[in-house]
Amino acid sequence: MTDTAPAHQADSAAALDGIKVLDIATLFAGPLAATLLADFGADVVKIEHPKGDPVRHHGASKDGVGLWWKMLARNKKAITLYLGSAEGQDIFRRMVADADVVIENFRPGTLERWGLGYETLAEINPRLVLARVTGFGQLGPYSKRPGFGTLAEAMSGFAAITGQPDGPPTLPPFGLADGVSALTAAFGIMTALHARNRTGRGQVLDLAIIEPMVTLLGPQAITYDQLGELQPRTGNRSANNAPRNTYRTKDDSWVAVSTSAQSIAERVMRLVGRPEFIDEPWFGSGAERARHADELDEAVGSWIAQRTRAEVVAAFEEAQAAVAPIYDMSDIFEDPQFQALETITEVDDEELGPIRFQNVPFRLDDTPGAVRWSGRRKSRDTAEVLGAYGVTADEIAALTERGIV
Repeated sequence: MTDTAPAHQADSAAALDGIKVLDIATLFAGPLAATLLADFGADVVKIEHPKGDPVRHHGASKDGVGLWWKMLARNKKAITLYLGSAEGQDIFRRMVADADVVIENFRPGTLERWGLGYETLAEINPRLVLARVTGFGQLGPYSKRPGFGTLAEAMSGFAAITGQPDGPPTLPPFGLADGVSALTAAFGIMTALHARNRTGRGQVLDLAIIEPMVTLLGPQAITYDQLGELQPRTGNRSANNAPRNTYRTKDDSWVAVSTSAQSIAERVMRLVGRPEFIDEPWFGSGAERARHADELDEAVGSWIAQRTRAEVVAAFEEAQAAVAPIYDMSDIFEDPQFQALETITEVDDEELGPIRFQNVPFRLDDTPGAVRWSGRRKSRDTAEVLGAYGVTADEIAALTERGIV
């Protein structure tokens, strides 16, 4: 990040300075929640199996170095510790004694089988918050099933409404449910920590990945409850307003148009030379406009098809109508708005040199977050972190020999 903050920030502690987090989760939702806390100053220790976290080998790599890991494990200290061993469990209990948060995503019952259930951990540290981020939660008939974000996207109702009307249910091409759950888990952890300030006690956060996605579906639950109606797949169209779609430009790019506000819908129709639609009795209602989407899409689409993407965006901006180009990542890297927000940041990685990836997801003007370092080499901080808990260099060497660290 560039140094554009006010001068008084130089002496400000990070927002979450003093919060200690033990991240023992794998793959995406739990670890990303820990990343968000680390971004704003929490002291996060990533505890991996000695064989290495699976994300190190998930997705693209360069020179044998996993790229997803570099983003997901940023701002975390990296240690290895086998929690399935008695020695590893003993060391972990020592670490829990001064921790604020533990984030885990093992199948329900795993921590208890290791002697690391919440009752045991709370005896060591009553102020501990244990965040349990699993596919189906800690209770119910599905709780023991393996759970991944894809399953949540399917079961939450999201896939059922996504895709073309005559096509199959459609899954997102990235970890949407994991990302939403990570944001929700980070909020839940901060809620529990705030409650701890009042009660003096920690607690368990039970987050089922299937639930935050259901929350995002807005009024669909109450609509089904009260009217018995299910939302159909409508492609890029909306049942609540029109025109709302993606449209191809003259230079074979794409733009998205939204007309959620009545005034915007009217501006769009004037811009594309079809003001007569505004006088139609159905045009004053978003739902009614949606029933005439074919006509409106033809009017907007034919106008856009005669112009380049740059021309379309400029014309919509001048008319104060809502449009956005359909970007890929190369566009995001070059766009001046993303550059102004510093959405993509650069950090000097110990293995790959200068690398760029997503920055912290929001800005605080007094205690801003920052990407201080990228995901580290396996076990880079084991000696330093465990040494602080009385584990000597000789003990670490012996534990390494036995595959425990």
